[in-house]
Amino acid sequence: MKSAAERNAGHRQALAAKVLAAGIKHGKTLEAIATVPRHAFMDAGMHPQAYEDTALPIGHSQTISKPSVVARMIELLHKPKQSLGKVLEIGTGCGYQAAVLSLLSDEVYSIERIRPLHDMAREKLRPFRIKNLRLIYGDGILGLPQAAPFDAIILAAAGLGIPDALLEQLAIGGRLVAPVAKNEKEQQLIMVERMSSQRYQRTVLDEVFFVPLQSGVV
Repeated sequence: MKSAAERNAGHRQALAAKVLAAGIKHGKTLEAIATVPRHAFMDAGMHPQAYEDTALPIGHSQTISKPSVVARMIELLHKPKQSLGKVLEIGTGCGYQAAVLSLLSDEVYSIERIRPLHDMAREKLRPFRIKNLRLIYGDGILGLPQAAPFDAIILAAAGLGIPDALLEQLAIGGRLVAPVAKNEKEQQLIMVERMSSQRYQRTVLDEVFFVPLQSGVV
């Protein structure tokens, strides 16, 4: 009979295989998906669904994103033959994506505006003792100017546009990946690369669905 650790490792590998089948080809991102135990970031009642490639509720009208979408966005942040340097995540949620990012980045700063979610993520992440991850309670729309510039910025919520503060905090040569709402029902994944101090290159990608990007803290 397999031990719990062996079963869990099998679940993680199976999830990575599902993400690969969804079209994600970046090897290190797939390795990170196969490493982080997704169930550890959910309530026990959600554990049976933890390794499905689907978004799931985490409370406070928020979700843990679909793993293949997490992987797609992280894959897009990577430039060829480069690892991620300093990363800013807008929307910590339960902390799962931050944990994945921590395996691929030098430093991760993750901002959450909903206090109970920030506290929950801190609690869920504590056993992992991740030294290159910092959690911040604050308004993600403002970014984190004291730690800027960032080599990569990732948003886990969709606004009508990309906040100017985040574009300004992106390093030259850096990439930002965000869902952007076209209207009330449609969202698109956008990748922005900062080419110079004044020039940004935008690429419109997949249709996605995320919770709305909101300002302020609660």
